[in-house]
Amino acid sequence: MRILIATDAWHPQVNGVVRTLTSLARAATTLGAEIEFLTPEGFPSFALPTYPGLRLALPNRREIARRIEAAAPEAIHIATEGPIGWAVRGYCLRHKLAFTTSYTTRFPEYVSVRTGIPTAVGYAVMRHFHSASATIMVATNSLRQELGQRGFRKLGFWTRGVDTELFRPDDGAPRDPSLLLCVGRASDPNKGVRSLIEALAQVPPPARLVLVDDAHRDNPARGWAERAGVAARVEIAGRVDTSTLVSLYRRAALVVVPSRYEGFGLPAVEAMACGTPVVANAAGALPEVVSTGGGGVLVDAARPDALARAIRSLLADVRARAELGAQGRKGVEAAYAWPRVAARTAEVYAELVAARRGRPASTSTSAAAGQRAAS
Repeated sequence: MRILIATDAWHPQVNGVVRTLTSLARAATTLGAEIEFLTPEGFPSFALPTYPGLRLALPNRREIARRIEAAAPEAIHIATEGPIGWAVRGYCLRHKLAFTTSYTTRFPEYVSVRTGIPTAVGYAVMRHFHSASATIMVATNSLRQELGQRGFRKLGFWTRGVDTELFRPDDGAPRDPSLLLCVGRASDPNKGVRSLIEALAQVPPPARLVLVDDAHRDNPARGWAERAGVAARVEIAGRVDTSTLVSLYRRAALVVVPSRYEGFGLPAVEAMACGTPVVANAAGALPEVVSTGGGGVLVDAARPDALARAIRSLLADVRARAELGAQGRKGVEAAYAWPRVAARTAEVYAELVAARRGRPASTSTSAAAGQRAAS
């Protein structure tokens, strides 16, 4: 089965969507599926205002059509609601092709914080985008329930996963008992990094924080750390490759996920897969994911004092950290390992291919269509 996935998020971006799609492509090879990606590569792009490090493509209709037709997909999935997503959606509607979409990011709230545009307007745009989808893929039951209450229809469950062979404990790698790790963009208020830094000021040394985020001079985490008096205990690691990220998870005493909202919470799952306990905000999909994995504690991370109290408690209790780490690894293997997730993904697309009313795009050129993940 040939699946084309259209995505605005792609390398060199470092985020959960990119890591998820990359892992899915690797897992597809074991299922006889061929996944090809239609990405921003080859299109002109522009920097997204208020979002350092992120660029959006400017796709043209002719090249989008060429890439889709060259791929000749049996199924089309649109992973993001950016310019690539809208362009592929338009092609599918013009050619009466069925497609699926994913809802992963809380764009209406994100845009509202930066522009003042009411979230109601953002959700109206998102409902319009996804209304033409055969199925809107969501990763958690909590997100499916919320979107249903907001008027989204045709919601399907497609959890995300983690490569448990890559993200796994390493008994030979010693833990740093004072190291806190957070994977998130400080420039995104939703990620709660400011609350974490304020909490760190209430956790005594030698506790320190490594933040996986762009290390540019204007990163707001620098200013927050200075004002909180913890600048010497905060390190911004910059963008890191996957092997470095795994190493950080394995070294950390705790991984903190203070996000106000997550549609899934991949860093929490990756941390638990590495046997590292998690302190996460009790909001969005994080309670569902952390409870399923069983490797963490939930707090009101909007309150730095509550977050600091949970961190202090676990840093002082080696046994509790070890027990949570073991439980988390076991839970992630059972619920979120990629072989299980990828098999379910293949089943979903097989069902959609069998039931679709449209037909695959016919090949009009032999040129390479994009990034082929399997053959």
